Amino acid sequence: MFEPHTQPALWPPDIPASRLASRIRTDDPAGCSVAILGLPDDLGIRLNAGRPGAAQGPDAFRAALARYGVAEPLGWAWPLIFDAGNVIPAPGHDAHALAETHRRVSLVTRDLLSRGLFPIAIGGGHDLTFPFVRAVIEHEAAHGRTLDAGLYFDAHLDVREQPGSGMPFRRLVEDCALRQLHLVGFSPFVNTAEHARWFRHRGGSFLPATRRAIREATPDADRGRFVSLDIDVITAAAAPGVSAANPAGLSPRRLASLLDVAMRLPGVRCFDIMELSPPHDESGRTARTAAHLFLVALRALASRGLA
Repeated sequence: MFEPHTQPALWPPDIPASRLASRIRTDDPAGCSVAILGLPDDLGIRLNAGRPGAAQGPDAFRAALARYGVAEPLGWAWPLIFDAGNVIPAPGHDAHALAETHRRVSLVTRDLLSRGLFPIAIGGGHDLTFPFVRAVIEHEAAHGRTLDAGLYFDAHLDVREQPGSGMPFRRLVEDCALRQLHLVGFSPFVNTAEHARWFRHRGGSFLPATRRAIREATPDADRGRFVSLDIDVITAAAAPGVSAANPAGLSPRRLASLLDVAMRLPGVRCFDIMELSPPHDESGRTARTAAHLFLVALRALASRGLA
């Protein structure tokens, strides 16, 4: 459907009918309201001298989801989900290849949006949030709406100038006129003063990790916005399988509670989970945590009426 820029998703065989994953469609999005899009590329991480492995994130996420999450929970029904497969990264190892991969991500995301689907991207390097959200901004603008705000969970600001995994939010501000950013999970030990000043000067704010802080920072709940989750916001003791391990991050339980608040905002137009890195994921527990957070977001979407 999305050739030549995607390939089919790899799901484990014989998923039990009791699991949510058994009901995810891979052939036809008709009747679905949510789409999964895999972004199996970590070139941006390598360009920023990070440890590779996130290219394997989407398939590890699917394998974890195949074993976690009941098809029929008590108290709500899951939205119908279409898996659009994985975007094929461009060949090459430089910034030009990265830009071409970004072009492909935006192209496929726009196609999903044109079909009325709420897109959820699974990465991959965090740079891929830029082309993913860019496509949503362009789609909203084409329909007379505005998406100019974002909330992200991350230890890093990711506002570098140079191409790579540390650049997505600078590009969204400078290239897509994003006006407001809220960051939960900021670590002062891994961000430069220059980047922090740039972030604040461009409308960024650091939020404490509380449900109240998220509610107070988003009083206009209908305002178009995105939500992005870098798994490295979680403490490494619970989530070792990330591109940059965090020795003092959030607990999965706290993050799930915050994500639930964020995803219930009616103005949220897309969501992503980035930088799951299976080669560093002892016993697959980070992938399972990513699957859990996906279900938290999906349940919040269900509360908004997506079916």
